[in-house]
Amino acid sequence: MPLAILPLMLLIIPIVEIGAFIAIGGQIGILPTLAGILITAIIGTYFLRKQGLGLLAEAQAETQAGRIPAKALGDGVLLLVAGILLLTPGFVTDVIGFLLFVPPVRAAIRKFVAARVTVVAAQQAGFDPSAFGQGGFGESRPRPPHGQNMGDGPVIDLDADDYDVADDKPSKPNPNSPWRDG
Repeated sequence: MPLAILPLMLLIIPIVEIGAFIAIGGQIGILPTLAGILITAIIGTYFLRKQGLGLLAEAQAETQAGRIPAKALGDGVLLLVAGILLLTPGFVTDVIGFLLFVPPVRAAIRKFVAARVTVVAAQQAGFDPSAFGQGGFGESRPRPPHGQNMGDGPVIDLDADDYDVADDKPSKPNPNSPWRDG
């Protein structure tokens, strides 16, 4: 249902922005209106950089502490939306973008979304979180030598003689292979 609103919003937002341009431009003139748009983009870029770097540091601290940086990730998404809105020419989108820089506004949006979203943890077969080491995704566990077991099941190392592959037919087992059933 929320995605059904997107085409309507893509139509309504430009119409509202044009109306705001006309109203504000009629009151203060065209050059101050254009300057206002430029100034809000510059100020928005400054806030985006400052708060974005702070969120990056917070996410790294949470990750190093072994916790999922859910708050920082949620705030990061909202700051990304704020940046897009502030770089979009218009006063209405600028107001919404600047509101997303206010931490209590972001907290209210996170709370609203969290009340309507259910997170389900799925365990992937064979996934070993310890393979990523203590330092996060930067470190990894070395792979075992060729032919050694990496999982719970046996490893069967086949040579080119043990199977037959044709371009136009599916693979068929070699009847002389030592791994043939029976």
